[in-house]
Amino acid sequence: MHPEELLKKQAADAPDPAVAGALGPDDLSRLGRRSRRVDGHRKSTGSEIYTDDIVLPGMLHGKILRSPHPHARILSVDTSGAEALEGVYGVITGRDMPLAYGIIPWTRDEHALALDKVRFVGDAVAAVAAVDEDTANEALTRIRVDYEILPAVLEPEEALQPSDHPIHEAKKEGRNGNITKHVHLEFGEVDEAMAGSDVTVEGDYYFHGTTHTPIEPHCAVARRNVNGLLEVWSSTQVPHYLHRELARVLDLDVAEIRVVQPAVGGAFGGKSEPFDLEFAVALLAIRTGRPVKILYTREELFYSHRGRHPMDMSYQVGATKDGRIRAVDGKLLLDGGAYASFGLVTAYYSGQLLMAPYDVETYRFDATRVYTNKPPCGPKRGHGSVQPRFGFEVSLDKLAAKLGIDPIELRRRNFMGVGRTVNEFRVQSNGFLECLDKVEEASDWKDRYGKMERGRGLGIAGSCYISGTNYPIYPNDMPQASAQVQIERSGRVNVLHGASEIGQGSDSTMAYIACEELGVPVEYVRVFSADTDLTPVDLGAYSSRETLMVGNAVMMACRELRAKVESAVAAELACEPGEVRLADGWALAGGEKMPIAQAFMLAEVAHGTLGAVGHYNTPKEGVHGEYRGGTIGASPAYSFTAHVAEVEVDEDTGFVDVKKIWVAHDCGRALNPMLVEGQMEGSAYMGFAEALMEHQRVKRGSPEGGLHDAPSLLDYRIPTSLDCPEFIPLIVEANDPEGPYGAKEAGEGPLHPSLPAIANAIYDAVGVRIDRLPFTPDRVWRALQAEAEQTAEKAG
Repeated sequence: MHPEELLKKQAADAPDPAVAGALGPDDLSRLGRRSRRVDGHRKSTGSEIYTDDIVLPGMLHGKILRSPHPHARILSVDTSGAEALEGVYGVITGRDMPLAYGIIPWTRDEHALALDKVRFVGDAVAAVAAVDEDTANEALTRIRVDYEILPAVLEPEEALQPSDHPIHEAKKEGRNGNITKHVHLEFGEVDEAMAGSDVTVEGDYYFHGTTHTPIEPHCAVARRNVNGLLEVWSSTQVPHYLHRELARVLDLDVAEIRVVQPAVGGAFGGKSEPFDLEFAVALLAIRTGRPVKILYTREELFYSHRGRHPMDMSYQVGATKDGRIRAVDGKLLLDGGAYASFGLVTAYYSGQLLMAPYDVETYRFDATRVYTNKPPCGPKRGHGSVQPRFGFEVSLDKLAAKLGIDPIELRRRNFMGVGRTVNEFRVQSNGFLECLDKVEEASDWKDRYGKMERGRGLGIAGSCYISGTNYPIYPNDMPQASAQVQIERSGRVNVLHGASEIGQGSDSTMAYIACEELGVPVEYVRVFSADTDLTPVDLGAYSSRETLMVGNAVMMACRELRAKVESAVAAELACEPGEVRLADGWALAGGEKMPIAQAFMLAEVAHGTLGAVGHYNTPKEGVHGEYRGGTIGASPAYSFTAHVAEVEVDEDTGFVDVKKIWVAHDCGRALNPMLVEGQMEGSAYMGFAEALMEHQRVKRGSPEGGLHDAPSLLDYRIPTSLDCPEFIPLIVEANDPEGPYGAKEAGEGPLHPSLPAIANAIYDAVGVRIDRLPFTPDRVWRALQAEAEQTAEKAG
């Protein structure tokens, strides 16, 4: 529809100028509504363009040769057979890209293609480009690799022992090369507080490891265009980091590379670092002079992994007789797989993000992340803190049972409010108490907890998560997020930002902010994102950073432009700029109104071409403690969540049927309640899936050790719509001063409590603690049998 026609259609619904003029500066006219996604129509009709939809003239198809061994030294690679095959245009090996890379600058331990060793089944060894996929696959069979098989380490406990064949060589003499990172932090006199506690509980917990299973596998396309620019399209969620690492590994000027992120069909953290296929397509495109595409098979996606770490956890919690927590002591062993990935951060996150929302007197954690000869682990939704939250929240439930205190009441008594966590993170907004109130009321907790028939139960759990990391992955003082906004005389607004739209709605959120600040209908906003040639730098979609960081940047740019429009309209209407209101396609002031396009024209006459840039950088003072590791886990703002799960347990089969999960989440200001609820439900779904079904595992022992046990969507179990409980989202808005309009994250925090809430509900239902995930029927049944045998022995 033409802008003028759209404005005429909206004229009857225009806000009353007198009412609009009475709105205060904090009143919102557009945000806070339930609004459609700006990409919703494209995606729902199948017209969206994903990376694999890109087909370029003369494009070749690439394939990657992968190791069949979990641990082996590469003695030689003979590619002559592949090179001689008709239709093959390029073959590369690790010798062609010898520079190591990694998302964390201090732990670069990967090569685009393995150089001297392979470290897990599926490690990339060589890549080919051919006229079609069949020819490329045939070429892989003609590459001869001579391996010297080395002992494989498949258990994290084994990795702690010294080895003659470490997975990675130690950086310092006398160190164990199989240990990625060891973190030991203590806040207060833990042993003294534990000894002085009226009651203590202890438990050993295990998280099994899960992967992302996005519908869209990784895909990348590259070409060298006629101007010599290397263009790479990738289903990444960190185009800026990919841009940097491509330049490093290929030894190119970063200005000679353009990275474009098309629509992404799911990521959940699994695409938050560079991968072998992106380097391979880039070099093959350079070598062959033709575009090259590589699309992972589903099996390759399982081996590429980067999902949630398997984790052994031991917790001891001490408290007073009235339930106040005096001491928490945690010891954690993280199975990191073959490469570091985000592992340095994960080791810290496993302890640093645990304390809020509780007021804890003393705290200690000891976390060790080790290498094993399995697919490398990395960040998955709720990175690093989902596993410890499971162990800790179950420990709190045990504490409540031992003290005879209602589990929700126990959490209320330990609420920290705002201020400092025991490990010195600053919390400026905290809606956790309201989250507890909402799930308690909605689930009818007081009348049903501990009172339903055997086999049915309720469980509670809480959590906290970050709204972006306060410090970027690589040290720099530049803005973490930037945006550019242009407005022109038709009324159109262009928003250019670097945020990565991976399904969470960042493009829509930036459009809504532009609508709020500039008074245009959403139809007038064009959003351009994640193209390193066209959009400002953003560090990517990880750690739930986009709404807070990019949202602030877009708001800053829009407000600069709004001031110019308001001053021009005020001059036209002979009023003060503060009396002008831009809303719903109109400029309103002094009882008069004009179409927004006319207001933009007046501003262009007064100020010239209208454009502005905005940026956001995190606060540098007072956010965290001044100790080694104090910056890791620090965030501008923290979200809070509480879940109540209702389950039914079949004692004859051990089957756990989750009936409902009530999800109360403090997201600060809900800029679009519909998007927030979608993120809350999606997060709770993923936690529910990890609790009952998902399991990323590899075979142990010879000769199949290191092989993935279920590398397909047929064998790796994720819930369908028929398997899901009813998710009931309950939004809580504790506005944070650091967020745009008070907004905080909603995409990861709502996942954490699902697992412990289900575990605690199982206990309420049948009186059995299940401290190892997943809660499969066989595991639950065996626990019930063991409990019955112990009861019989005591009775006898």
